[in-house]
Amino acid sequence: MLIGMRVLTLRTDTGDVPVAVRLFQPIDEEDAWRCRYEIGWPDALRESAAWGADALQALHLAMQKIAVDLYGSDAHREGRLSWPGQGAGYGFPMPKSGRDLLVGCDKEFDG
Repeated sequence: MLIGMRVLTLRTDTGDVPVAVRLFQPIDEEDAWRCRYEIGWPDALRESAAWGADALQALHLAMQKIAVDLYGSDAHREGRLSWPGQGAGYGFPMPKSGRDLLVGCDKEFDG
């Protein structure tokens, strides 16, 4: 079940394109919890998941993986990805090892 969605904007030569980030409810898989997510890049849907000891850990790790995927993208490196109305950044928690990549509000509010 979908529990949340954020729509980012990708600036292209032909205009702005929405990039939907969808986060799904963690599911108990008996020995661990799985939390799926999708990033709707215009050229290909990125589907992945994070696993945790409980639902909250799986959810948190999925959000961190989303941050890594967004900040690791060519669209971010080229300055073509944004979260409209929110300034710079995408609003997902970044693992400590990637915090040097943060921009805007993400960098300001990261703890």
